[in-house]
Amino acid sequence: MLTLLEEHTDIDIALVDLNMHGVISFGVLKEIRESYPNTRFVIISASCNRLDILETLRIGLHGFICKAQWETEIIAAVFDVLSGRIYVPPLLAKPPADADVESAEKSLSEAKGSLDRSLDTRRLTPRQRDVLKLMAEGLSNKEIARKLSIAEATTKIHAAALMRALGVRNRTEAAVLVKTWLDKQQL
Repeated sequence: MLTLLEEHTDIDIALVDLNMHGVISFGVLKEIRESYPNTRFVIISASCNRLDILETLRIGLHGFICKAQWETEIIAAVFDVLSGRIYVPPLLAKPPADADVESAEKSLSEAKGSLDRSLDTRRLTPRQRDVLKLMAEGLSNKEIARKLSIAEATTKIHAAALMRALGVRNRTEAAVLVKTWLDKQQL
């Protein structure tokens, strides 16, 4: 992959399989993405592990496509990424399994460290602030979309951007982080 990127500087999108020969880690992918800012990077995987999807977004890749999705969904996802959007599979909107919640609680202590730096909501767009407030209330993407009269896919994009900005791995961490910050502000 690196050889192709070096030889062809005009590559618009790179679809990367996490299980492909040569084992690529998220850390390596983050470095590659930073080295080729004009190329959009998307994970395409047979595993639709929620934590892998969230990690993909956290390191700044441009999307995650599950190979189990319909061909039309995969093609639409590629077009979404090529048009500048971040793509997340619809399964991310489903409530997390208990294992994801446990993982979120374990890594929450890391996220709480970012509370000590003040949460600067001025860097967020007004719509992102709206989404963040509703995420902190525990609303799902679908509920947020209805409440704000926006598409559910738009809500997912805002949520992914917010998680990256907050440095958290999932919605549970984001909600707890923001809720804790808001509680401190009211003291």
